[in-house]
Amino acid sequence: MVTAQPAPWRRQAVLAALMLAAFTFNTAENLPIGLLELISDDLRVSLSAVGYLVTGYGVTVAVTSLPLAHVTRSMPRRHVLTGLLAALITSSLVAALATSYWLLLAARLVTALAQALFWAVMGPVAVGLFPPEVRGRVVAALSVAGSLALVLGIPAGTWLGRQSDWPVPLAVLAGLGLVSLVTIAVLLPTSRPEEGHAAYGTRPDARRFGTVLAAGALSAAGAFAGYTYIVKFLGDVSGFSPNAVSALFVAFGVACLAGVSVTGALLDRFPQSTLTTAVAAQAVGMLGLYATGTDPPAAVVFLVLMGGALGPVFMATQNEMLRCAPGRTDIALAANSGSYNAGIAAGAAVGGLVLPLADVRGTFLAGGLLTVAACVVLLGERVLPGGVVQQSCPHEG
Repeated sequence: MVTAQPAPWRRQAVLAALMLAAFTFNTAENLPIGLLELISDDLRVSLSAVGYLVTGYGVTVAVTSLPLAHVTRSMPRRHVLTGLLAALITSSLVAALATSYWLLLAARLVTALAQALFWAVMGPVAVGLFPPEVRGRVVAALSVAGSLALVLGIPAGTWLGRQSDWPVPLAVLAGLGLVSLVTIAVLLPTSRPEEGHAAYGTRPDARRFGTVLAAGALSAAGAFAGYTYIVKFLGDVSGFSPNAVSALFVAFGVACLAGVSVTGALLDRFPQSTLTTAVAAQAVGMLGLYATGTDPPAAVVFLVLMGGALGPVFMATQNEMLRCAPGRTDIALAANSGSYNAGIAAGAAVGGLVLPLADVRGTFLAGGLLTVAACVVLLGERVLPGGVVQQSCPHEG
């Protein structure tokens, strides 16, 4: 049974609140990257230890996404989302007040638990509010909001942390979460998750499902093997000043936003080719940074290319989950979020291991090779017998 649609203004308001929540979660996840040295100095821990704030976050999301999705699979999504946002608010405030590394880590793990389930339920809720024919645009809107974390959230948080202190941007995230919570609590209808038209995949395909999970995890591992230490790379290898690094963070985010915006127009027509192209672009960007990172102009070019691919990769995998999910889309999206964040955790860990052995340039070589492996997985599906090419969209080239 599909429930009646709420009024257009309520749908738009809820979508805006979900977009703000996506922005806030993505900013919370990656903000330690911009505050790496500030946290390290204040809490008197190594840069690698601060990098593990990203690793621990990713491990938590990876391990808990599917179990949380199963436990809450019959709960009304309004109740689930308000609970998740309450957890985000509380954990962000605790992190802002943390005076030790371990308390900060614990607070981030609570945020990670909330994000683990958020990405599983957000897509079906948002898509289910609108007619099926605009599904791609809704997915694109959510991805644009998440990408704004790179364009606005992390650069602004980094700047704010340097102007005041690193806990300040964490407190700001709690305020943003409160706005989302109130809007969703008041305006999102209370309905069972299986009642929406986005509850099940439009083209169930178990093989495609597995391929996308594997490729997404490998590409995430590749990206974060290097990106976790991008501030150090741009300073030590490319020779940029701290102010220039902040500007390059903005450029990276703008490229990511542009990539997501372009990808949103292609998702419905070319779902498979769009994902493969984004992963290939990420590989070229990372290997280009490794090879030419000592030349500042070349470093900017490849940094922008990597940024233009990073957002579209996850966006395209999310869209594929809504298409090829063998069962419920929330469970498929939980699996996708879990595998992607497992990749993030593995990538950050690989970067932490490579950093003392091969310096920061080596992290981008390792990341580029992992991303190439993701390309091989996607291309291999097309050439192996029994592939799913025959099940792709009619417009797929």
